[in-house]
Amino acid sequence: GTHTASTAAGNPVPGANLLGNAPGVASGMSPSSRVAAYKACWSSGCTSTDILAAIDRAVKDGVGVLSLSLGGGPRPFYNDTLAVAAFGATQRGVFVSCSAGNSGPEDSSVSNAAPWITTVAAGYLDRSFPTTVELGDGRRFRGASLYSGRPTRRAQLVYGRDDAVYCIPGSLSRGLVRGRIVVCERGFSGRLEKGEVVKRAGGLGMLLLNAEEEGEELFADPHVLPASSMGAAASKAIKKYVTSSPKGPKPTATITFLGTVYGSPAPVIAAFSSRGPSSFGPDIIKPDITAPGMSILAAWPPAVSPSLLRNDRRRVDFNIISGTSMSCPHVSGVAALLKSRHRDWSPASIKSAMMTTASNLDNRGSPIGDVSTGSPANPFTMGSGQLNPERAADPGLVYNITTKDYLDYFCSLGYTAELIRKLARTSHSCPRKNRAIRPGDLNYPSFAVLFPSGAANATTTVRRTATNVGSTGRCTYTAKVREPEGVSVRVDPRVLGFRRKGEELSYRVSFVGRGGSGSSYGELVWVCGWYSVRSPIAATWV
Repeated sequence: GTHTASTAAGNPVPGANLLGNAPGVASGMSPSSRVAAYKACWSSGCTSTDILAAIDRAVKDGVGVLSLSLGGGPRPFYNDTLAVAAFGATQRGVFVSCSAGNSGPEDSSVSNAAPWITTVAAGYLDRSFPTTVELGDGRRFRGASLYSGRPTRRAQLVYGRDDAVYCIPGSLSRGLVRGRIVVCERGFSGRLEKGEVVKRAGGLGMLLLNAEEEGEELFADPHVLPASSMGAAASKAIKKYVTSSPKGPKPTATITFLGTVYGSPAPVIAAFSSRGPSSFGPDIIKPDITAPGMSILAAWPPAVSPSLLRNDRRRVDFNIISGTSMSCPHVSGVAALLKSRHRDWSPASIKSAMMTTASNLDNRGSPIGDVSTGSPANPFTMGSGQLNPERAADPGLVYNITTKDYLDYFCSLGYTAELIRKLARTSHSCPRKNRAIRPGDLNYPSFAVLFPSGAANATTTVRRTATNVGSTGRCTYTAKVREPEGVSVRVDPRVLGFRRKGEELSYRVSFVGRGGSGSSYGELVWVCGWYSVRSPIAATWV
């Protein structure tokens, strides 16, 4: 809670760092905002009743933004306590942002996917904390660590068997480990706990290896001994080296810690960041947007160590940790800034402003990448792209959604009156069948299009209404489309001529699937002068 609250609205603090790493001025996204903190979680977890009570109390107290770095797995909206509570908050004008989850890179792992929630994926900064691991045969590999100290001396590498492979408590022999660098695989216990086990057994250091499915994601952790995380390719080479013929020289290594380094391509979507499409709302692209969530420096309570290990006596004012829990408060803070600047904007308008101005390019002008694949990220990975606070303040157009729109959306999902009452905590009469909207007609700032698998020339038409919020007032927008592979897209009309601020104009988009499989991606961009209002398109054959 301390870490996420300070990310959203912490005061500027010069000289912030963690053990000398990431030195500089630390500030929350909206330092002028006031923080109201509500405790809903305990060491054993978070109960539904506590979450619901905390959110309802916050709304009653008059908060303007809810930042919720928590959530469970995908589930129907009416059975999701957080979604139910968030809908009640949205009805009262409260913006709600939530973490997308840390279950990536599995498809359809995204949580908090209700359309009234802003669902935030996690990306990398251009800042890293690299190490160099040099093997006895001269090969060098890059790793990551927040350990702050001198390089290790050259020491023998040891790699156990059975439970010792994972360095779980009680698995290591002091006689075999003492003074050596221990090779540990991830799994069955925490990354930092493994280092503590090695240290207690007398180990000099630790190399923490990724499995192939964990890819090249490198977590920088504040280990209690010299240690480095290693990517899957390096891990494979290290295991082969350390298990080579016993007749040759004993395997050795050194670990050198390079501190804080800037200039990496960024953002890149973290492999752990949960992915869409949503299992229970495939007609909406989720997550919505990406914000920094890898190796984030923020405030830390002095009562606990940076590793959260009981025997770690270090105490710090700041810590560096990773997760979509860290990306969520970045969006929350920006929402507070937008809400203070545009007091008449609804939560949906604030979300729209962020989504349609987000960037899909990194700091080198290339498409945002995905660590898990090494390829460009897609909308089910990054949503609309990386949050851009300055552009979001003046987006040109927004897509607003009212409470009635959401209630009609429930009708389009086939929810009964009882389910709608359970979710919305109010009654609602669905439109007659000849007036019923389809799920895709929700006035969302992105387009998720579903085609029957194998069908050719399947057509779907959706409607959107844009509100002119541009500072110039009068503006004529022209539609530019990049079609998903296997899909024809027609926009009608292709020109929207706004004459005044606050004016609403509608358009229709027709998608024709020419046959395909899986998903393909494109975008619709409305352009007027310096305004570029971009909506991603995801076409999926199901």
